[in-house]
Amino acid sequence: MITQILGTNRTDSNTARLGRFVQKIYEKHGVALDNIDLKELPNELFQPSAYAEKPPSFKPMTDKVLNSKGLLIIAPEYNGSFPGILKYFIDMLPFPESFEDRPVAFIGLAAGEWGSLRSVEQLQGIFSYRNAYIYPKRVFIPGAMQKFDAEGNFNDSKIVDLIEQQTAGFIDFIKCLKG
Repeated sequence: MITQILGTNRTDSNTARLGRFVQKIYEKHGVALDNIDLKELPNELFQPSAYAEKPPSFKPMTDKVLNSKGLLIIAPEYNGSFPGILKYFIDMLPFPESFEDRPVAFIGLAAGEWGSLRSVEQLQGIFSYRNAYIYPKRVFIPGAMQKFDAEGNFNDSKIVDLIEQQTAGFIDFIKCLKG
């Protein structure tokens, strides 16, 4: 199972729209994605005591990460970086087993022309520090707000091709690493 992490807790986000679209692509490749939507983080996780003892309500999310064969991070860019909620989520996961020797792929999206390049590069540094296996084919989506039609469907065929290529490659990457 691959776990997809939607890197924001914003309601009705383009990140969530993209995540739903990407999930369909993985299904076409015969792989189900297990989702973590950061807007579902339990309120108890934000208590100062959560650093020492994680609330039981966080365990389902932790289990999704620990039981995954790979992680797909969909990271929006907020103010030249990734959202703070994503960093907090990363910080709350068990160390080192959450990312140690775990394959990770990235899709970045942003309103601007660089498509979350900065966010993804910053995340790659964190995941490399945590000894994850970084899949090198990243996808960047510039002008993300214009990439969805009125019904919320993704409509950029060039980027769809890139996501298709990343999907097939990441699945193979995981198979090579994890068997």
